[in-house]
Amino acid sequence: MVQTKGLVGVRPAASSVERALCPPYDVIKDGSPLEKELRSRPESMVHIIAGENPAATIQRLLDEGILQQDDEECFYVLEQSFQGKSRIGVLAAVEVSEYEEGNIIRHEKTFDAKVKGRIALARQTGLNTGPIFLLTRGELTAALQPAFGDVPVYDATCDFGGGTDLQDVRHRVWRIPATSTVGEAIRASLAPHPAYIADGHHRYHAALRGGQTHVLAYLTEDAEILAYNRVVRGTVPLEAALQQLELEPATTFETPAKHRFTFYTRDACFSLAAKIVPDDVVGRLDCSILEREVYPHLGLAHEHIVDPKHFDYYPESALEDMQAAVDRGDYDLAIALHPVAIEELIAVADAGRTDSEIVMPEKSTFFSPKVPTGVIFYRFDYRG
Repeated sequence: MVQTKGLVGVRPAASSVERALCPPYDVIKDGSPLEKELRSRPESMVHIIAGENPAATIQRLLDEGILQQDDEECFYVLEQSFQGKSRIGVLAAVEVSEYEEGNIIRHEKTFDAKVKGRIALARQTGLNTGPIFLLTRGELTAALQPAFGDVPVYDATCDFGGGTDLQDVRHRVWRIPATSTVGEAIRASLAPHPAYIADGHHRYHAALRGGQTHVLAYLTEDAEILAYNRVVRGTVPLEAALQQLELEPATTFETPAKHRFTFYTRDACFSLAAKIVPDDVVGRLDCSILEREVYPHLGLAHEHIVDPKHFDYYPESALEDMQAAVDRGDYDLAIALHPVAIEELIAVADAGRTDSEIVMPEKSTFFSPKVPTGVIFYRFDYRG
């Protein structure tokens, strides 16, 4: 059900890869130390994905030998090693099809402004710069095993100075010609199954609405979801809002048990249990419960969720950063959630195959580690 082919395009020279790779555009916060560090590096792909003149930047990097053309269709096997664990997947060109066909299955809504931004970048450069993160039920890992006997084209451990889950992750990459035995095995392992979008809904929707035949994607059998936590500024006084909730004192700001929430204010920590856990696949998610049972007391409605004056979002690995944002007065309240399970995501995605209105709430999941931007930029084609 998922048709793939090898990638062509541009990629870093091996000598430049550690400083060229960067996190995905949507996790680089404006004005953050991470953004400042990336922008200080002339080789960084941040100047392409979030620069004023991406096409000119690509040409500059080609002229300087930081990027190189690669016109042989290849798959790129990516092993990421982190915190004593590893994850294996492959970068490939995946055929773009309408959601109704059931080949690529989504679980989140998309926003027009973000989609238009990705379409504009693709048109300016002729390249897909960031991969869609796809989950497969195919036996992909077994198909990739023969690649590990060869010397990788990249072996890079990136130091971004912190501020990202890609800090100190080791990336080993093997380049597999599409016509090779391993290339054929990769295609065969993926073809019988649909793929679930884990991350990158806007990138896929941009490829679909932009008229691409294929899109850059990362596919894996293995994924870890971190909680996607919130810092919040309500429209009513915080003390009055908290008095409406059945809070219990908490000693530390930490990831809570399922269907519970941990709050941090400048004065104290609290724990809150969900009052009602519905049976439906969306309503029972903790982020849905939070929106129903907590946000109204803070004077917040659904339209506030994507407004940075009222919300910002952090993975559970950044609890201290959330506390710092509250201590600085940027926001009133930090809220930690329990992570969404893979099974919950699949349940919502499968339910949405017959009802497009069934999707997960915004900012429900944070897959970690992210897939770095810059292993290869894919030169795509448009539908005739």
